[in-house]
Amino acid sequence: MPKVVFVLPDGTQTGVDARDGDSVMLAATQNGVPGIVAECGGNTSCATCHVWVRDDFAPRLDPPGDMEEDLLDLAVSERRDGSRLSCQVPVTSELDGLTVEIPAVQP
Repeated sequence: MPKVVFVLPDGTQTGVDARDGDSVMLAATQNGVPGIVAECGGNTSCATCHVWVRDDFAPRLDPPGDMEEDLLDLAVSERRDGSRLSCQVPVTSELDGLTVEIPAVQP
């Protein structure tokens, strides 16, 4: 199982095992990671699962689609180069160790 590492706003890191094909959001919510609200359940209709993907992993991801781009523009937290909606990032074995930071505030 690939591991996803979540960096909480206080700097604490939490690593969770994720199923190949699940989204980063699903891995977070199923493992009780705080800060991923996921209000819409992964339907790309809110920005409450906004994360910042670490630079070393960002190039390995497919680029965000138009709807994700629009929602990231509306996110409460600062938009950065690695900003993604975690519901739109599938976990794969190639992304084992994927590290994402969770903003202090979600909508």
